[in-house]
Amino acid sequence: MRMDKNKIKLVAFDLDGTLTQHKSKLNAENRAVLERLRQKYRLLMVGAGTCRRIFEQMERFPIDIIGNYGMQYAKYDVEKEDITVVRDVQLPVDREAVEATVTKLRKIYGYTDFKGENVEYHPSGCVTFPILGTKADLADKLAFDPDRAKRRKIYADVKSHFPNYIVFVGGSSSFDMAPAPYDKAYALDVYCRENGLSHDEVAYVGDDYGMGGNDESVYLSDFNYITIDDYRTLEEKMKSLLWA
Repeated sequence: MRMDKNKIKLVAFDLDGTLTQHKSKLNAENRAVLERLRQKYRLLMVGAGTCRRIFEQMERFPIDIIGNYGMQYAKYDVEKEDITVVRDVQLPVDREAVEATVTKLRKIYGYTDFKGENVEYHPSGCVTFPILGTKADLADKLAFDPDRAKRRKIYADVKSHFPNYIVFVGGSSSFDMAPAPYDKAYALDVYCRENGLSHDEVAYVGDDYGMGGNDESVYLSDFNYITIDDYRTLEEKMKSLLWA
């Protein structure tokens, strides 16, 4: 689908790899790009983490934030210069079933040697399957699957074992899971319905659009999508909207 730039009212962003280096603060150059964009468009973050974490990583940039794949939503308060969480869904997890399923997958694929906990649980109800364990050494995690080939090879099977979750190839050595139907496309659609926007009035900007990526659902949807493969190219990628 070809984007009609004249229709765009909202520009929505992923964070890590799109606006920032992974787990790093928003740099001055990309902050300046966002400042210019917000003179013309409504801006929105659509993230996998909590709204607070995203807000602080962005150096408290004034923006509304969808967190936890849509389970959380925070609005920026101009007077307070801070965000206020207005939606925070927290769902129960059948830990016994999750533990048993992850243990089964470890045995099938030979990932029985790990450090720390078998599974990481989040307050939202999201779950992480850390292949090397919750206390694995950072160097080991970074070296495990840098091109995601190992995890993509078993991705379909992991998904089939967790039919009540949306499964993502997360970080450097894990699978992240959000309770269905929460993913970024679902979250963005809810936002549009709540704010009277159509999908063709939205441009989404993200880097994690490959198989199992947490931006993939948006990439495969009818939302306009601008691909980023290096956060340092943000200004170049946004030129068409800055000068539309």
